[in-house]
Amino acid sequence: MKILLTGATGYIGQRLLPVLAEAGHEVVCLVRDARRFSLPDTLPAARHAQVSLVEADLLDAASLEKLPLDIDAAYYLVHSMSGHDKNFFKLEQESAYHFADYLDRTPARQVIYLSGIANDRALSVHLRSRAAVEHVLARHHPERLTVLRASIIIGSGSASFEIIRDLVEKLPVMVTPRWLNSRCQPLGIRDVMFYLTAVLDNPACRGQSFDLGGPDVLTYREMLLGLAAERGHKRWIMTVPVLTPRLSSWWLYLVTSTTFSLAQSLVESLKNDTVADPERNISRVIPHESMSYRQALHLAFQRIEQNEVVSSWSDAMSSGTLRQNYMDAIQIPKNGMFFDRQRRAFTRPVGEVLDNVWRIGGERGWYKTDWLWRIRGIMDKLAGGVGLRRGRRSPNHLRAGDPLDFWRVLVADRATRRLLLYAEMKLPGEAWLQFRIVDQPDGSHALEQLAAYRPHGLLGRMYWYAVLPFHGIIFKGMVKNLLEYPAEQAVSAAA
Repeated sequence: MKILLTGATGYIGQRLLPVLAEAGHEVVCLVRDARRFSLPDTLPAARHAQVSLVEADLLDAASLEKLPLDIDAAYYLVHSMSGHDKNFFKLEQESAYHFADYLDRTPARQVIYLSGIANDRALSVHLRSRAAVEHVLARHHPERLTVLRASIIIGSGSASFEIIRDLVEKLPVMVTPRWLNSRCQPLGIRDVMFYLTAVLDNPACRGQSFDLGGPDVLTYREMLLGLAAERGHKRWIMTVPVLTPRLSSWWLYLVTSTTFSLAQSLVESLKNDTVADPERNISRVIPHESMSYRQALHLAFQRIEQNEVVSSWSDAMSSGTLRQNYMDAIQIPKNGMFFDRQRRAFTRPVGEVLDNVWRIGGERGWYKTDWLWRIRGIMDKLAGGVGLRRGRRSPNHLRAGDPLDFWRVLVADRATRRLLLYAEMKLPGEAWLQFRIVDQPDGSHALEQLAAYRPHGLLGRMYWYAVLPFHGIIFKGMVKNLLEYPAEQAVSAAA
């Protein structure tokens, strides 16, 4: 089959793509910027020819003219759970209208939409938006629409899993709002992948809506305690009625790696029970034994320990404050800039130095005065930024588009020995951080570290001069330690 995959760079899309290709399908990925798309590491090279890209924006109807008209099926995996635009409800429907108009011109037999369980009456704005998108996609040909409504998805890198993990691992004692008593039916990401493919071209699933849920119906309190038990932690949870939705959002934002907009969306949605309706449970049509909550947790931690996290919620552009066309910054400007350039020759193997560069950030840290980086991360959080807690997808692999603490990877090219990062922190300007290994005239090598900053107005210039005294401490120490960090520690840290 020829399948159009929207949301191909998102958490679900990155995992679904290799599954579809491995099943022998031809997959066309709709992306807004092909420069930030890379094939998942889990996709064998023999399957690469089955994947193609089309640049288009669902909010721009004219751009959808580029999409192929001979598709057999489509996956609609687009939503703005962590979007920043206050008009997201309208924008999500507009995107769905444009996509539905495009589908009307194709012979597609099926469109599969992954939504959220919405069985309560007083739904949050985001759950109402999901339901509205369902109606839009079904407006002309409801018989071809398959809707899968999922509860909480548990998997390495999923927003729900990472937030629960943050809370449990950082807080021995938690004072929590009342929504902790809401009920949900968590489902492992592996089971989500199973259902997404099981309904494909399945006649019994066309024109139907199904609820997805695992075997356990739990409160969020029970989920937190379940993860604590899985990790061998003892945790105490106190629920109080005085935390308003806004205070709860701030609490979640400051304690976990989530953005404030995502925290707001989650808090709004957590007031609703997300339990599968027995009458709409997909198991009635597709029997399948899903993993329990504890099994899904165990598998998620196993993937993290084996460095096999395929995708993360923070891969999405809406996980930060970065502009959508950030790949336009792939070349560092030359005019109106401030630079801090460090260059140091070395004699050790180039591969060992590259390994250290490629493992920067996250658990490894920044090789010099990590406490200053942590303070900067706290300041960024308080200013509404992403902070340092977002970490990195993998401890030793980087690719274009990856989040890296409060940076975003623009270039990660080991062949040309270059790593380029673009700042996603709150700044009165734009900032880049580049690492390159360059050849010297005498045949030796040098590590070049370049911090570049383009200020926005007077405030931007004042910021640069305010932090300038710290550059001598941080940047000189960074390039020195990147060269001297022992290779054996680099290996053990990545194990």
